[in-house]
Amino acid sequence: MQQFLLDVTTSINDFLWSNVLIIMLVVLGLFFTYKGRFLQIRMLRDMISAIREGKTGSADGISPFQAFCISMAARVGTGNITGIAIAIALGGPGSVFWMWLIAIIGSASSFVESTLAQIYKVKDKDGFRGGPAYYMEKGLNKRWMGALFAVLITLSFGLVFNAVQSNTITIAFENSFGTDRLILGVIMTIMFAAIIFGGVKRIAKMSEYIVIVLAVLYIGMALFIVLMNITKMPEIISLIVKNAFGFDQIAGGSLGAALMHGVKRGLFSNEAGMGSAPNAAATATTSHPVKQGLIQAFGVLTDTLIICTSTAFIILLSGAYQQSGLSGIELSQAALDFHIGSWASAVLAVMVFLFAFSTLIGNYYYGETNIEFLKTNKAWLMLYRIFVLGMVLFGAVAKVQLVWDLADLFMGLMVIVNLIAIFLLSKVAFAALHDYRQQKKAGKDPVFYKDSIAGLENIEAWEASPSVSKEEKAG
Repeated sequence: MQQFLLDVTTSINDFLWSNVLIIMLVVLGLFFTYKGRFLQIRMLRDMISAIREGKTGSADGISPFQAFCISMAARVGTGNITGIAIAIALGGPGSVFWMWLIAIIGSASSFVESTLAQIYKVKDKDGFRGGPAYYMEKGLNKRWMGALFAVLITLSFGLVFNAVQSNTITIAFENSFGTDRLILGVIMTIMFAAIIFGGVKRIAKMSEYIVIVLAVLYIGMALFIVLMNITKMPEIISLIVKNAFGFDQIAGGSLGAALMHGVKRGLFSNEAGMGSAPNAAATATTSHPVKQGLIQAFGVLTDTLIICTSTAFIILLSGAYQQSGLSGIELSQAALDFHIGSWASAVLAVMVFLFAFSTLIGNYYYGETNIEFLKTNKAWLMLYRIFVLGMVLFGAVAKVQLVWDLADLFMGLMVIVNLIAIFLLSKVAFAALHDYRQQKKAGKDPVFYKDSIAGLENIEAWEASPSVSKEEKAG
């Protein structure tokens, strides 16, 4: 049965990723980059400022920084370590170049989707919630489309992607310590259950701590390895570029393999345009939607250009990718063994556990907020939690390839639905960007109102401007 599922998902994925998705991601990413006047480069200072001013929360929700950490918790996981290793093993060093490219243009897509999530967010008992399902319903007046997306993201992130994280943890521990995968899976499931029954604010707090510590540790380790091999770096950069355009094929065997695996694994890691991060972006209490859009765009750049690149350099500098039979977490562990010593794979196993566990938290929340979109009945939420815990246990013992192929399939379907929606609604996001820029130009701290954009409808979480409110009272 597993082989049949593997064959079917492989065939569908080959079509989606070789044709439809690469074209959609690149074309729309370039379109959003043009419409935003290269905001991912020109507005870097605004991105950093938005993160700094967003560290304090409010009684109505979580802070912009915590929302950023929830999305980074989902981004920064096994995709940064295992996914990049798989891309290099299957697509060669050139896949790293395409991973960089999709991150740079994809950050514009992330800006659009996260800004829309803020504009169309709704209030709930914890503060705010929102995401693609909500802007599809309220912005496009297509609840069916929102429901379709809600089902896809719940299956993808809550179930399949969490199985991927669990799978990577147990394999890493089995390789390093000989740990029984089922026993570790049971322990993880119990720990995870304790967190997900604590609510979004506990999820936000856990994400904030785990992501910051892990990212600093991992980047520091990669920086140490790069500095120790600094004379080899021009050669590595040249290898990546040559392999990306088919001038010097190693391991992957073709330009198409480098392109497809670079885009696929890059997207799995940074989630630009996928429709996942907007679910976290919507929870933030902020004065203007564009601020959170900029924060999420910065998250894409940070995830890929810094964290994923750290993994790529560790692997390429070791030469371990040229060994047959090594892929995924085993390849990353072999590369660290080469640089630091045999103890390094054990350190990576622990780090992967924490990385992946933080991702479990973010993934779970994405499913939860979309379950609430579909049904507010608590019984459905309880059923979802039980299935999530079941998938964490399943992933702990499942075959690697099937788990990753299922993740690619659901991810691809999600991306198609979300990209169509944000293209149709992009004029709203860029109108908000224009409003933000005008206020900044006037020396103001940008504040958004539901009437800041002419013709905007179905806005629940934003108040009318003071002048309009006075007119309404007078009338």
